Amino acid sequence: MMSSAFKALGWIGHRGTLALSVSVLAGMTLPDLSALARPFLSHAVFVLLVLAFLRVDSAAILARVRRPGIILAAAAWMTIAIPLAVIVGLRLFGLESLDTQILLILFLITAPPSVMSAPAFVYLMGLDGALSLALLVAVMALTPLTAPIMAELLLGSAIHLDSLELALRLGGLLGGSMAVAGILRRLITPVRIARARNQIDGLNVLVLLFFAVAAMDGVAHSFAERPGLTFLVMALTFAAALCQIGITLLVFSPSSRADAFAIAHSAGNRNMGLMVAAFGGTLPDLAWLWFALGQLPIYMLPMLLKPFAKRYCAVPADPLSKTI
Repeated sequence: MMSSAFKALGWIGHRGTLALSVSVLAGMTLPDLSALARPFLSHAVFVLLVLAFLRVDSAAILARVRRPGIILAAAAWMTIAIPLAVIVGLRLFGLESLDTQILLILFLITAPPSVMSAPAFVYLMGLDGALSLALLVAVMALTPLTAPIMAELLLGSAIHLDSLELALRLGGLLGGSMAVAGILRRLITPVRIARARNQIDGLNVLVLLFFAVAAMDGVAHSFAERPGLTFLVMALTFAAALCQIGITLLVFSPSSRADAFAIAHSAGNRNMGLMVAAFGGTLPDLAWLWFALGQLPIYMLPMLLKPFAKRYCAVPADPLSKTI
C-alpha cells in the first residue's frame, strides 16, 4: 500500500502543473467542504513552506545569499517600487478617491509578498526554485516594514494594518518551517530527498488542492448569482497577474533569463491570504471575491506559462547578469 501511494504521488508530481489547474477548478465544485477547510489554511501554508525548504538545495540557497544583489533588488521592486508606482499613478490621474474596495484590491495585488507556494510552483514548472525561495524569505522579512506604509499611503485611515502582528506571523511561519525541514533533511538524508523529487511535488499538489478548496468558498454561488461581475473580476485577476509578470520580466531582463522569470513569477502571484489574515480574516464583498478568484491565476498560470518558461529560460544567460 505504501509503495502504491508513493507511486501515486510521483505520478501526480510528474503532472504537477496540470494537476494544479484541475485542483483549483475542483475547489469551486466542493463548496460544502470550504467551511471545514478554511480554519486550516495557515496549516496548509506551513506545510507548503516545509516542503519548499525540504526540496531546495541548501548549497544553491547559500550561493544566492553570497551574491545578494539580485535578491535585494527584486525584493525592493516587489515591496516598494510596484506599490509606489500604483500610488503615484492614482494621484497623477486624480483617482486616489476611488472606492475603498478598489483601493483595497490594488493593495492586495501589489503590497503582499509572493505566495508561500511560489518555490513549489517554480519546481513544478521544471525550473530551479532556489532563487524563488530566497526571494520569498527576503520579501517576507521586508513586508512587515513596507506593507503598513503602503496601506497608509493607499488606503489612508480606512483600514489599519498591525505591522507587529504581521511580523510575528511571518516570523513564526518561516522559522518553524525551516526548523521542521531541517529535522526532516537529517532524518531522510538529502540523497533520498533528491530521489523523491516527484513525490514531494505530488504532496505539494495535494496540499494546494486543500488550500484551493478553502479559498474558493462562495465562488460557485457568485458565478450563479452574478455571472457578469464574476467573469469580469476573474478576467481582471489574470490581467493583473500577467501585467506584473510581464513588466518584471522586462525590468530584470539584464539578469539571466531563469532568474528574471523566477522573479517575475513571484511578483505576479501575491500572497493575498496573508493580508486577509492580517485584516482579521474579513474583507468587503468585492475584495473577497477578488481574493477568491485571484487563486485561479495563481494555480493555472504555471500550466499556461510552463511551455513559455522552458523556451525562455533555455536561452543562454546574458553576460550582464554577472554584474548583478
